[in-house]
Amino acid sequence: MSRANLDRKPREVAQMFDAVADRYDRMNAVMTMGQERRWRGIVARELRVHRGDRVLDLAAGTGASSVPIEALGARPVACDFSLGMLSVGRDRHRQLNFVAGDALRLPFSDSAFDAVTISFGLRNVADVDVALREMARVTRSGGRLVILETSAPLRQPLKAGHKLYVDRVMPRLAKVAASNDEAYEYLAESVGEWPSPAELADRITHAGWSKVGWRQLLLGAVALHSATR
Repeated sequence: MSRANLDRKPREVAQMFDAVADRYDRMNAVMTMGQERRWRGIVARELRVHRGDRVLDLAAGTGASSVPIEALGARPVACDFSLGMLSVGRDRHRQLNFVAGDALRLPFSDSAFDAVTISFGLRNVADVDVALREMARVTRSGGRLVILETSAPLRQPLKAGHKLYVDRVMPRLAKVAASNDEAYEYLAESVGEWPSPAELADRITHAGWSKVGWRQLLLGAVALHSATR
């Protein structure tokens, strides 16, 4: 199985990411027009970590999102349930700590982390609300949550232009550059049915987080949510 469906069965999602692991970072750069590196830096700074802080980087894939966190002096744990992504990550970033784990049943004790983050991974879990509660469970009181996820502009004509890019341009880019273009068809579909930033903020609050805020980047194509445990 190389393509997951929107019911997000964990085995199918993991197999899909296994299939694209080798070229995943390259495709992210293509799909985001090179913005993904800038976004990773924004996420790292938004965490407001101190030297030595332990940070859970969930759905970390190959660990590219953990590198800027480590550069700030924190101790990231790159966690993902795709063994293929973890294998590629260990080869590329030997200095990082990689752990296999499911967002719905995190293999960590209560209050184990000073902060937790997830970038472009929350929409791939089978139960978003359970994942948000699990992230709250493993974060200490006062710790930070930062989520970077796909979004859509709130106003026309940007909203129409974004839909055109997701529905038409993204699949064509995947066919040219991706190792598994069917996987990127799923990713494009998952963007289209993801909740609005305001709706996601409400769900974060209901999962046990406080001081929830959000802002959109790249003309609304992505949203950055932050909260406190």
